[in-house]
Amino acid sequence: MTDEKQTAAIGALSDPMPSAPPRSQWRAVWEQFKTHKGALLGGIIFLVIVLTVFVGPWIWPYDPTYIDIRARNQGPSFAHPLGTDQLGRDTLARMMAGGQVSVAVGITAMLLALFLGSLVGVLAGFFKKLDGPLMRLTDLFLALPLLPLLLVMVLLFRDTLNQAFGPETGIFILIVLAIGVTSWMPTARIVRGDVLALKEREFVLAARSIGTKNGKMITRHILPNVLSPIMVSATLGIANAIITESALSFLGLGFPPDFPTWGRLLFDATDYLQQYPERVFWPGLAISLTVLSVNYLGDGLRDALDPRIRGR
Repeated sequence: MTDEKQTAAIGALSDPMPSAPPRSQWRAVWEQFKTHKGALLGGIIFLVIVLTVFVGPWIWPYDPTYIDIRARNQGPSFAHPLGTDQLGRDTLARMMAGGQVSVAVGITAMLLALFLGSLVGVLAGFFKKLDGPLMRLTDLFLALPLLPLLLVMVLLFRDTLNQAFGPETGIFILIVLAIGVTSWMPTARIVRGDVLALKEREFVLAARSIGTKNGKMITRHILPNVLSPIMVSATLGIANAIITESALSFLGLGFPPDFPTWGRLLFDATDYLQQYPERVFWPGLAISLTVLSVNYLGDGLRDALDPRIRGR
């Protein structure tokens, strides 16, 4: 064996075992999320519901507003799998149209509540002078009776927004604002607690010692590390917004009668509960499945994004 080969063999034996490449954070999150069977099933069900309500109307031949008196009050059939209502409108088409509105209200109101809650939580946790006033404001909103407050907001501003934006867009804006403004408080308290712990960590103190400005410190060091509670609050906020919108529509204070939402379909079906009980079943099932799947999805995200739980 030549000297070069001997040197190469000795070097190969003396080198330590090559280490495996580090896994990315999001891959670790996905690996943990897959172990939560309920969250995985909930995510699949929620994705199927979203695809059905937004893609289904492009495939289904019936218009949700088309009235066919000759086909009214029909039971499930091949032409109308969920039957028809008292005006002959296809129930499946109205369920998909109502799902678009309910899911859109849930996601939009959740984004508004998430923005407000994260803003208040970060400011209260990072700036000591703002902590007291902002937390007392949060406690004030938590002490308010939310359903009566929502009813008052709808009654006060419904006509004004309807005149400005039309009956459908106006009530959409009103409900989103009402739900978002009254549901940001849990997110604010969770984010504040995490920020209070984070701002005493070594990397934040090091950034402060080299003169990093507060705005840059928040965007680069604080916000990325509070992403976990924010995402969990986002999933739970969708469920809360859908339930609240359905409750308002069920009380007759939501969208116009000819504009379907799951809550409005449930409200309309109560008049025919004894004759056609399936009309109550379908929107109730859609609301329950959506809320349950989102709640399981939030549980899985909480476990996957928490480094203290990940890997167990």
